[in-house]
Order: sequence, then C-alpha cells, then structure tokens
Amino acid sequence: MPDAGRRYRYGRWHGGDDPLAPPPDLRAALDELGREVMEGASPAGALRELLRRGLDGTTGLDELTTRLWQRRSRIQRRHRLDGTLQQVRELLDRAVRAERQELFPDPSDEARFREAQLDALPPGTAGAVRELADYDWRSRQAAEAYQQIQDLLGRELLDQRFEGIRQALRDTGKQQVAEVRRMLADLNELLAAHASGAADIDARFAEFMREHGRFFPENPRDVDELIDALAARSAAGQRMLNSMTPEQRAELAELSQQAFGDSGVGEQLDQLDSWLRALRPGEDWTSSARFRGKQPLGLGEGAQAMADLAELDALAEQLGQAYPGARLDDIDLEALERQLGADAGADVRRLAELERQLRGQNLLERAPDGSLRLTPKALRQLGQTALRQVVDQARARRGDRDSAFAGAAGEPTGSSRPWQFGDSEPWDVPRTIRNAVLRSAGGTGDGAVTIDVVDVEVAETEQRSRAAVALCVDTSWSMVQDGRWVPMKRTALAMHHLIRTRFRTDALELITFGRHASTVDIGALTELEGVWEQGTNLHHALLLAGRHLRRHPDAQPVVLVVTDGEPTAHLEPDGEAEFNYPPLPRTLAKTLAEVDAVARLGAAITVFMLGEDPRLAAFVDLVARRSGGRVLAPTPDGLGAAVVGDYLRSRRRRH
Repeated sequence: MPDAGRRYRYGRWHGGDDPLAPPPDLRAALDELGREVMEGASPAGALRELLRRGLDGTTGLDELTTRLWQRRSRIQRRHRLDGTLQQVRELLDRAVRAERQELFPDPSDEARFREAQLDALPPGTAGAVRELADYDWRSRQAAEAYQQIQDLLGRELLDQRFEGIRQALRDTGKQQVAEVRRMLADLNELLAAHASGAADIDARFAEFMREHGRFFPENPRDVDELIDALAARSAAGQRMLNSMTPEQRAELAELSQQAFGDSGVGEQLDQLDSWLRALRPGEDWTSSARFRGKQPLGLGEGAQAMADLAELDALAEQLGQAYPGARLDDIDLEALERQLGADAGADVRRLAELERQLRGQNLLERAPDGSLRLTPKALRQLGQTALRQVVDQARARRGDRDSAFAGAAGEPTGSSRPWQFGDSEPWDVPRTIRNAVLRSAGGTGDGAVTIDVVDVEVAETEQRSRAAVALCVDTSWSMVQDGRWVPMKRTALAMHHLIRTRFRTDALELITFGRHASTVDIGALTELEGVWEQGTNLHHALLLAGRHLRRHPDAQPVVLVVTDGEPTAHLEPDGEAEFNYPPLPRTLAKTLAEVDAVARLGAAITVFMLGEDPRLAAFVDLVARRSGGRVLAPTPDGLGAAVVGDYLRSRRRRH
C-alpha cells in the first residue's frame, strides 16, 4: 500500500509531448520494415521510408516537409518588402501637406520661397527626405511627421540587425539614441579586437555584455555566439535587400543616412555589417527570394521573414535526411516548433524514439560492411507474423478454425507450457487444475476453485521423425514483374519460422533459382532484391536440393518448388548456365533427369505453379508424375497457406 502520509499533486498539462501517449508500436513498425525489405528495399532504405511515412498517430517526415514548404509559400505569397519605403513616403506626404497648409495663409515672400522649396523637392522619396534634412519647419505637425521618418528609419535599421531591439529601445529620445550609438561603437571595437586575436577577448566580451546586455535577449555565452547571432540576422537583412528592386535598394541606402537624424548610427551599422561579413563569410549573403503578396513588411519584419525562409530551408534539409550520416537527432526541434507548432516537435521525437527502440530492442544492427540489416530477432518476429497470416488464410479457405500446424499429429513430449492464443494442443489437465487450486488458495475461503485462462497449460507435442526439406523458390524477373515476389518471401519466412519453432529437428534448406541457383539463409532471402535476369534454372536448384537430402539420409525427404515459368536454363559441367527461350530439349532433359535423381532419394516433388502458362502446366504435370508428387496452383495470396499446408500434410502422412 502507498504511504498514507504521501501527498500527490495534480496540475494542468502545459503542452509538450503527451505523457499518456502510447509507446511506439514496434510490432507495426517491424511489419512495415519487413514489407519494404521483402519488396526489394534495403533495411536502411526501408527505415527511411518508414520514417518518411510515419505510423498511425505519428506524422511522418514527408508530411512535415510538405507543411514546411506550404508555410514558406504562404510567407512569399502574402508579403512584399517595400513596407518601410511605403511608410516613409506616407510620412513625407503628411509633413509636406501640413507645411503647405501652414504656409498658405501667410502672404509674405518668405512663405512663397518656402513653398518654392517644397515644389522643387526631388520626386524620389530618399532625395526629398535628404533635401528636407535642414529645412526649418513652420508647422509643428510637419516637424513631428519628419521626425517620425528619422525615428522610423533608425528603428527599422536596428531591427533589421538586432532581433530584440524593439524591446530594449522603448523610445527614441536623444538619450536612447546615444546609448545605441555607444553600443554600436563598443560592438565594432569588440569585433575588431576579436578579428585581431586579442588575448583578453573573453574579458572584453564580459564587460560588453555587462554594459549592453539588454540589447541581446538571446544572451550569448561568448563572442563567437554573439557573432553567429548577429551574422545570421544581418545576412537575412542582406538577402531581403537582394530581393528588392535596384531602385528600392538605392532609396534605402540613401535613407539609412537619415536614421535618427545626424546621429552617426547609419555609419556604425555599415561598419558592423563589414565586420560580420569578414568574420562569417560562410553565411548566405547573396541569395534572394521572390515576394509577390500585398502585405508590406518593414526592414525588421522583412529580415525576420528572410530568417524564417532560411530556417524553413534548413529544416526541410534536416527532415529530408538525404545527406551522408543523417540522423533524426540532427533536426532542430526548437526551430521546427517555432515554424510548425509543438505537435510537429512531438512527432519527430516519437519517430526518433521509434528508431532508437528498433536499434535498442535488437531489431536492427550494423553489418561488418557498415550497412544496416535485420537481426535474427527481427526475422523471427517477421516469420511469426508471416506464419500467422498463412494460418489465417488457411482457416478462411477451409471455413473452420482447426490449425494443422499446432502439432496435433505429433506425440506428447511429457512437458507442458502456458496456453497461448491460437494453440490447439490438448490441455494438460492435471497441471491446469493444480494452477487453478494454487491461484484460488488465497481467495475467499469458501473452497470454490475456478479455472481462469491464465491457469491453462497445454501438452507439448513433437513429430518423432525428421524431415529434410528443400524449399526451392523462383527468383527470375517474372516473379517481380507479376507481383509474386513478396508472397514468395512471406512463404519462405512462414516455413522457416514454422520449422524453427515447431519442428526443430527438421532440416530446412532455402534454395533460390534464376539464371543460377544458390542456397541462402532466411536473412539473405528476406533482403534479396529483384534484378533483371533471364533464366529459370530448376536443374541447378534440384542439384542443390539433392545434395541437401543426401546430407540427411535418416530424414524424410521433402522437396517443394515454387515457380511461375518452365525451365529455360541448365547448368553445364563447367559451372556455366546455358539459357534459351523457348527451352532447349537439352535443358528439359537435364531438368527431368535431376527430377528422377531426387525421386530415387525418396522425395516426391510438390510444385506450386503460379500463373496459367499452358507450357508450364504441361511440364510440372510431368514432374509430378515422374516423382510421385503433385501440382498445386494457388493464387499469390494463397501461396503461403498452400506450401505450409503441403509440408504439414507430408508430415502427417509419415505417421
């Protein structure tokens, strides 16, 4: 019982990953990986595909990337970059209009001279602002509007380069402007000392932050972090300027000299940009973007928009995982949540956790050559899934719920095990009753004993005779082309799992045959890629099957052949394969001779014919008659049930 004095506190969930979210579904993830691998993808490629698509309840990397591009497009379609120029023009028009209204009632020559000055202003905004820098305004409203132009330019130029300047610069009085000018001068001096390799740069940086830290809410830890932040912002501002027309850039360059009046802030900012370009030449100072919207942005807002675009581009590259050594840990989750919200960060964390668990649970491993591969544990789980699907197909086909693979045809081993869903072995009644009694001993005391599903044990059975099984599967291109590749692999996985878990004394040999035949382990067959290769060399496959049977003379021989084409290749004595279509008489004769050799070892060959080729049907009928075997023609989806069912039928027949 919990400590009675312990107190628990509950509060509102304030966002982040859902603490009640279920853990990653490793079984579903492994099934997806297995399907991709069996279709020809490498394990590494299958993992990338899984992460791109995601799982139920978790958005994949592809969807997140699409959302990034949509956000990028919205920024460009919604905005334009001439907001500051537009505001300056509006303030200038207001100032000139107010001044004219003030001068109009005055009949003096001075008033007419001032009107002539206003009439002679250059048509361009920057030129007009420059001409009026020394103008003695009569109208108080006009003077205030012009002062707003100078303040606006100063704030926008600072906001273009310093992300937190708006919070630090509460007003634009003379004292505030003097503090900004002093900060810029000290900053340029600090950067010059850093560029020259000054030994006391850390002390200088600390002193600078004590004096001017309020202008830098990002709170850099050293001078390099400070330069990184400033260079990224300054480069974004430069990219914004690159995106403007030449006329707009020229106007802004001229207007920048009027920032805060004749304060010297513009010159200090130009010097700062020069230092940042020199210290961080790797930043993107040259690219541009096309903005085609109607909502105007100021210099600071435009710089932030360009920074957002750069961040979106970087995130898209990180989510793409296409560069060498890419990992989900490379993704900047803070940036992703800034752009797409907290749910996007949670999705990536779940995908990263899924990848870690696939490796941590020993389902993926590195091969000696550095490639990724499925572990034996993963192959066993895939085999279990494949066998379960085969059994389900067999049940659906028969219309009942009997399970032939469960070992009922075997003999009891004397041991038992807890019942699992799908088992059809007989109950071990004494052990089941004993389990129920022991479980009920601490019950109500009324002496009643009830049997629960957790009490049930089944008697293990086993076949007393061994079998040497050669499963020969066609890997010619037609198997890939006609959609039979994955069913063939699932069948092999199901057979492998069945024999390894239920009939452990049986010896299974997996043999693939295309132009040549070869023996493979289940991992190699699962990861085998379909390649364009002409030839169906059943002759070579039966040679290898016969070798396997001779290695196990005390075992019942079983040969199962899965193919969708008649033999078109045979093996020559020198080891070369001769191919011809239509098949040469020599190819058919050599193949049938090997059928006879296998039959002499006591094996009846069962052929699983895929497709409806009349020539193939005639040939496999001949094989069955000469070997005492039979021919089955399942659909691709029913292949696994047919192969496993025939193998179990042959085992029951031996008892």
